[in-house]
Amino acid sequence: MVAHKEKSYGEKRKKASEFKTRAEYLDHELTIMKFRRWRVNLPFRDYGIEIEDVVPALAATIGKVVMVTAMVAAFADQYALTPAFIAENVRLEMLIAGAVFVMLFSAFLNPNSNLAGTHGPMIPLIPIVAAAGGHPLALGILIGLFGLILAITKGGSKLMNLTGIGVRGGLLIYLGAVGLIGQIGKLGKWATAGGVSTVSFVVISVTVLVYAYLARIQKRWLAIPLCSAIAGIIAFTMGADFSFSTPPGLPHFDPMWWWGTNTGWKMGLPNLGHFIAVIPFAILAVAMWSPDYLGHRVFQELNYPKEAKAVLMDVDDTMMVASIRQAIGSCLGGGNIASSWGTYMIPAAIAKRPIPGGAVLTGIFCVVAGILGYPMDLAMWEPVLRVALIVGVFLPLLEAGMQMVSNHKDSQSAGTCIFACAFVNPVFGWSAAMLLDNLGLIGDTDRAKTLNWNEKLIIPGIMFIVCVVSLGLVGQLPGIPGIF
Repeated sequence: MVAHKEKSYGEKRKKASEFKTRAEYLDHELTIMKFRRWRVNLPFRDYGIEIEDVVPALAATIGKVVMVTAMVAAFADQYALTPAFIAENVRLEMLIAGAVFVMLFSAFLNPNSNLAGTHGPMIPLIPIVAAAGGHPLALGILIGLFGLILAITKGGSKLMNLTGIGVRGGLLIYLGAVGLIGQIGKLGKWATAGGVSTVSFVVISVTVLVYAYLARIQKRWLAIPLCSAIAGIIAFTMGADFSFSTPPGLPHFDPMWWWGTNTGWKMGLPNLGHFIAVIPFAILAVAMWSPDYLGHRVFQELNYPKEAKAVLMDVDDTMMVASIRQAIGSCLGGGNIASSWGTYMIPAAIAKRPIPGGAVLTGIFCVVAGILGYPMDLAMWEPVLRVALIVGVFLPLLEAGMQMVSNHKDSQSAGTCIFACAFVNPVFGWSAAMLLDNLGLIGDTDRAKTLNWNEKLIIPGIMFIVCVVSLGLVGQLPGIPGIF
């Protein structure tokens, strides 16, 4: 008996005009795609590129400029490097991310892997890395190695599956609320320092109204470009200072220039002592990946139709791509520390778009921004930057977390998670709440009864110990001095 060959994406595809609403068309697109894992996937053969893909691509590019600049600037402050070094290194990272990793992996080889972005929670730890005698190249190589180990053993997906609904919701609520308050506060300080304190109030007020209206008409995926543009126009009209300062150009591409003793980082190549010094920081960076990746996957699950499981982000594959990108990017001279790209995934999920279509556009936008230079200035301008992060990342995180906490049992787990996050940090809060939730000490006791002892105690317990020990070694536990 001859088996029927499954229809391809092109054969299943229908015109948007055949559906009553645009949302129905986008849902249908998500349900008919099935990507080829670690094989060549091509636009319009395996997936489409729609107008909705432009928004997450713009959000990702803005987020990339902002986060990489913050990361490289943190390194530069510790190693006495100049602003010219920061601009040059950010250009390099934009081209590495855009021309190579975004399109090669997430658009063509494995569209189930999210784009490899920047590991924001590691930025405050950079001064401690430097004080411990760490070397950026040694740190990047070890993060890549440990990340590959976790990806190959499928530890990332296992930890995601062991995280209960209440713990997920609590983690998202904490990240969203703290980030939202932080961004509003930073915008206010910038406006006050620039002598235009009223700008902050007006920009945030208008942003709230526009975002609420977009949510009402179910067009939240437009929030980042629209709100950022309005914020920039308002701020400039009210007298806020802005000027373009980064001219077009290309960075150095020779790795030995970047890792020379008198050029680039001016540190030379790392020795064994450098690798030993960064081990706890590399372990902590990889340990913090799981809650980060979990939050991004949740947005797809909340916004995609239930039948669209084939296009969901694969946590282990994303970890593998981030690990490869980290090791190679560091060897080429980049100062980025990689993670799942939240400023891409969150708006893409809200816009009901799969990973690869927007990945193609993100790669192009990153290359253009890196070469031209001027778009980098605009993306880093405070009103544009802060509003983009508020409406594109932190408000959606807060909303998604609140949606997940739907009953008393979930609220108990969420509350414990939020408390533990506030006590130390999100990686501690997630690991502690996951352990307590799986043991049945908080949250849904019926769920705990369905787990075996590996899932209840062994795996969550090991994760908790790894997190606590890593945090303790680098001085991130309250009241306990670090060894490094």
